[in-house]
Amino acid sequence: MPRQPVPPLQLPTLAHGDYVLMDEKPEHFSLLVFYRGLHCPICHKYLLELSRLQGEFERRGVAVLALSTDTAERAQAMADKLPKPALRIGYGLPLEQARAWGLYVSSSRGPTSIGIEEPPLFSEPGLFLVRPDGTLYFGTVQTMPFARPHFDELLATLDFAIAKSYPARGEVAA
Repeated sequence: MPRQPVPPLQLPTLAHGDYVLMDEKPEHFSLLVFYRGLHCPICHKYLLELSRLQGEFERRGVAVLALSTDTAERAQAMADKLPKPALRIGYGLPLEQARAWGLYVSSSRGPTSIGIEEPPLFSEPGLFLVRPDGTLYFGTVQTMPFARPHFDELLATLDFAIAKSYPARGEVAA
């Protein structure tokens, strides 16, 4: 729920040690981009775009993490496809944690269009902005790999939200 604490998040990253969300202290937000994994060509394109705009997020006081349920080897293979310096990439997200974040879980359908085998189970995409106090500001989850939020639009939204101290919305549960 917006304005409420998010689930705990701790996992290894490829080149930045263990990631612990509650230890992050960005100026404005932590941007968590949950991606499907190495097998997903749409994820590759999405992470390329995130890599291209990573500096823009950082200039706005937003710390970026891309993460998946992939193994370290598969996460490294994805990172190797991205420009250097690479994104901070977390791997090994347990399915229970993915579900705690509200992510949908899919089962393997075999090799994808790029010929890479899907893992037996993996999470579908999600994107979250978390305030430094650990509360949810913005979140979106998907059942499919398609039609994800555009990072350039998210940057414009951040400019407005930061300038206007716009509150998190959608906080009413009943």
